[in-house]
Amino acid sequence: MNFNTKVIHGGQHHESTTGSVNVPVFLTSTFAQKSPGVHSGYEYSRAANPTRQALEDSLASIENGARGLAFGSGLAAIDCVLKLLNPGDEVVAVDDLYGGTYRMFTRLFEKYQLKFTFVNFDDAAKIAGVITDKTKLIWIETPTNPLMKLVDIKAVVEIAKGKDILVAVDNTFATPYLQRPIDLGADIVMHSATKYLGGHSDVIAGALIAKDAELGEKLHFIQFASGGILGPHDSYLVLRGIKTLALRVQRHSENGMAVAKYLESHPAVAQVIYPGLESHPQYELAKSQMKDFGGMVSFTFKSGKKEDAVKFLEKVRVFTLAESLGGVESLANHPALMTHASIPAEKRAELGITDDLVRLSVGIEDAEDLIADLEKAFS
Repeated sequence: MNFNTKVIHGGQHHESTTGSVNVPVFLTSTFAQKSPGVHSGYEYSRAANPTRQALEDSLASIENGARGLAFGSGLAAIDCVLKLLNPGDEVVAVDDLYGGTYRMFTRLFEKYQLKFTFVNFDDAAKIAGVITDKTKLIWIETPTNPLMKLVDIKAVVEIAKGKDILVAVDNTFATPYLQRPIDLGADIVMHSATKYLGGHSDVIAGALIAKDAELGEKLHFIQFASGGILGPHDSYLVLRGIKTLALRVQRHSENGMAVAKYLESHPAVAQVIYPGLESHPQYELAKSQMKDFGGMVSFTFKSGKKEDAVKFLEKVRVFTLAESLGGVESLANHPALMTHASIPAEKRAELGITDDLVRLSVGIEDAEDLIADLEKAFS
C-alpha cells in the first residue's frame, strides 16, 4: 500500500462479529475464557485490548515497523525505551531536546546510574567522539524542538552499526508522512501521539514502533509490566486521527511554508527557523530526508527582548497561546517560559533557546487568516 492508503487500511480489519467498518471501543478490563488459559487472544486489557491493538497495528504499518505499541503519553513511551537499559549504560542524545525528555533523562534516570551525554548532532564526528563501549542508545529528535535542527539519521545509523547500540528517533515533528526513520535504519521510532497523529488536541498518547519483532516483544513486556498503556477510548481517538494524517500534514506543510516566508520578510524578525527555507543551514538534508517540511516554525525578534515576544503572544487571536502542537488549530508558544522551562536557563542560553524565541505550530486554517493574525500581533 502507498501511504495515503495505509493510514486508512494499514493493519486494519472489519470487526468479525458485526462487520463494523470502524473498530469498536472495547470498554472492558477482562475477557471471558473458554477454559483456564484458553482464550481468544485477549486475557486482560493491560496486556492487550482489541481497540488498542488496532491502533498498534496501524502504527506499525505507517512507520514500516514490525511492532507498534501505544502508551498513555509520549513520556511513558520514552520511559519504556529507557527501561531496556541497565545501570552503568550510557545514552548519547541530541542536545536540543523537548524539555520533558531532558527532564526525564536528567532528573529521573540519572539517579538509576544511566549516563546521558548531550551533543550537537550537526556533525557525525561529534557523535562518534563520545561513544564508548558502554553506549547502548542514541536518542534523536529530528527536527528538534524548538530550534528545528535536523539529524542525518542514515549517518547516525552508520556510526552505530556493529556496536550493539540502539538508535531511537522521536519522529513527532515530522510524522511518518514526511519521514520514516525505520526505512533509514533506525531501530525504534517514538511519537508523542498527542500531537500530529491524534491531530485534534483532544487526547494524550504516546507510541513506539520497533524495527523487528524481537525488540518489539521486549518493549511490549516492559509496557505490560510497567503498565503505561493507552486506554481504549483514547486509542480510538488516535486511530481516527491517523486516518486523516496525510491530508492534515500536507496542509500543515503548505501553511508552514507560507507563514515562514511571511516571517522572513517581516522587519521585526531577526531569524526564522524552518527546514523548508533555503536559509536553514540544513536545507539540503531536509530535502533529502523529508518529503516536505511540516508545520513547525520558530523565530526570534530583532530587538532580542523577551518583552516583545510576550507582547506578541498576548495579541494573537487566530493562533492560540498554549503548550503542545500538531493539532488542526494553530498554536503559539514561548519555549523559555513554557515547554522548555524545565531546562536550566544557562543550558537554554547555551543551546540558543533565547528569551525572545517564539515557536509556532501552524494549523490547517486559511493561510491568509493566519498571516493577518500575525501581522496584527506585530503591530
